[in-house]
Amino acid sequence: MGLLTIGAFAKASRLSPKALRLYDELGLLPPARVDPATGYRLYAPEQPDHARLVAWLRRLGMPLARIQHVRTLDGTAAALEIRAFWAGVEAENAARRDLATFLVDHLSGKDPAMSPHPLAEPLEIRYAALSDTGLVRETNQDTAYAGARLLAVADGFGRGGAAAIDALRHLETDGIPAGHLLNALEDAVEQADLAVREVRQASAGAEACGGTAGAAGAGARAGAAAEPPPTEAGTTLTAMLWTGSQLALVHIGDSRAYVLRDGALFQVTHDHTVVQTMVDEGRLTPEEAVSHPQRALLIRALGAGEAATPDLRLHDALPGDRYLLCSDGLTTVVPTDDIRRVLTAADDPDHAVRELVALANGSGGPDNVSCVVADLNRAPDPSPCPDPSLPPAPSPPAAPSLPAAPFPPPAPSPAPSPETPPPGPPAPAT
Repeated sequence: MGLLTIGAFAKASRLSPKALRLYDELGLLPPARVDPATGYRLYAPEQPDHARLVAWLRRLGMPLARIQHVRTLDGTAAALEIRAFWAGVEAENAARRDLATFLVDHLSGKDPAMSPHPLAEPLEIRYAALSDTGLVRETNQDTAYAGARLLAVADGFGRGGAAAIDALRHLETDGIPAGHLLNALEDAVEQADLAVREVRQASAGAEACGGTAGAAGAGARAGAAAEPPPTEAGTTLTAMLWTGSQLALVHIGDSRAYVLRDGALFQVTHDHTVVQTMVDEGRLTPEEAVSHPQRALLIRALGAGEAATPDLRLHDALPGDRYLLCSDGLTTVVPTDDIRRVLTAADDPDHAVRELVALANGSGGPDNVSCVVADLNRAPDPSPCPDPSLPPAPSPPAAPSLPAAPFPPPAPSPAPSPETPPPGPPAPAT
């Protein structure tokens, strides 16, 4: 079979001549030959397969530059690249879905932050925070904070962690209009990012004045045991703002938030690390990620590189929930089952944070470790206490005795298992 004209090739490949000219200009699908006299593009009979691949990738929404890269790969490598691209698309869609759900509820008047749900129970919060240097590091660059409205953990490299949480403390006392909870938290995180950058710039200036050659780092932690240069500053941040019935969550980096609900432990956040991205793309298994040499390398952090985008969401709270915010100094050395066991057995948040820090140090304590634990319980009955000076109210008449029920009471519902998570968190922790 001879060369195909652009019209015949367009029909065979189901691409328009206009698209073929564009792909030729971009180097995605150059013709086999261009007639020097007429300028007509002529295509080889085997090129329709390449053209269809380009068309399919465009239907996926893949950028043209990435399509060009895929075309240079063999079949296996191209398949991995497409899988990686689609994993990113699904992550972006999940974030957009959460935002769309929030906006729909907000604009239709269903947002609990605007008007409490009539069936929502009043809840109270009990909390504790603890941060420890560990057994290897010389200084503690973690920061943990727990208050009546704000819970936060920051795993700093350089001097960034404390600056980030200081920038959030005003949320404890500021009056936030109903329906503006996520906006307020997003604005506070932008302030935190600026505060960390100012610390970094101030450190660099001090080093320059002192004549010390210190270069600012790239902004991502290189390893759990390495001390950053003095001019480097950045931090992870995982924080929750309590509204009385909901928790607004902000997260960036590899600190984590968990919820213990009905005996099952669920991870609420998603790590922003190179290794987690490789797991998401199918390049690593979760088991391989645990010992990967780049497991502490961040792809998102405050104060590092360009302005970082945190994850923001609203999380419904239920009576009996126990929340844990922690730095990776806990999760890299203490198995999830042990964390769940401690959170289940501890009588109160203070006992829980002490036990968790002790577990991390008992496993070698290679890094700073910080934990915040908060319990949500039903608020006590607000009805006033009786005045002891007044005579007691008369007792109501006794109800007549009734015959025994003809049927036994229904059996209690089985508690949900980790494979069937209760509503709220996305998936059980692994």
